[in-house]
Amino acid sequence: MDTMFWVWIGAVILFCVAEAITPQLVSIWFVGGSLVALVTNVFGAPEWLQVVLFVAVSALLLIFTRPAVKKFFGSKKVSTNADRVINQTAVVTQTIDNVNGTGLATVMGQSWTARSKNGEMIEEGARVLVESISGVKIIVSRLPSDIRSREEEAAMAN
Repeated sequence: MDTMFWVWIGAVILFCVAEAITPQLVSIWFVGGSLVALVTNVFGAPEWLQVVLFVAVSALLLIFTRPAVKKFFGSKKVSTNADRVINQTAVVTQTIDNVNGTGLATVMGQSWTARSKNGEMIEEGARVLVESISGVKIIVSRLPSDIRSREEEAAMAN
C-alpha cells in the first residue's frame, strides 16, 4: 500500500471527525471526494487522477446536494412571541427622537426601545401603534386619535 492510500484514509477520517464536531454540514462533501479518491487508489489510478477526482467529486457533491440539504436542515424561523406586540397600542414613556436615538414605549406591560416610522418626534405620554419590530426596537406611528387630540389641544390653546 502506497502513501496516497494512507493519505485518503486520513482524509476520510479527518473530514468525518470535522463533520462530527461541527453543528452544521461543513465537510461531508469532502468525505465523498476522499472515498472516491481512495477507491481509485485501490484500483491503481495515478496520483494526479486521484487528486482530480477528489476535487471534482467534492465540488459536484457540494454544488448539487448543498441546496437540498440546506432546505431540509435549514434554519427555521424561531418564534419568540415578540411579534405579538405588532398592531398593539403603546404609550411613549420617553420622547421618541430618531435623530438623537432616544425613545421608549410600553406595550403589553413591557418597555421597548422605540423609533418612529416616519421620523417624527413623538412626545412622552402619546399613544402610538406598533408597526413592526427591528432588532430590539419597536417601530411606531402616532395613532390617528392621538393626532386629533393634539390638534384639539392646540385649537383650545389659541
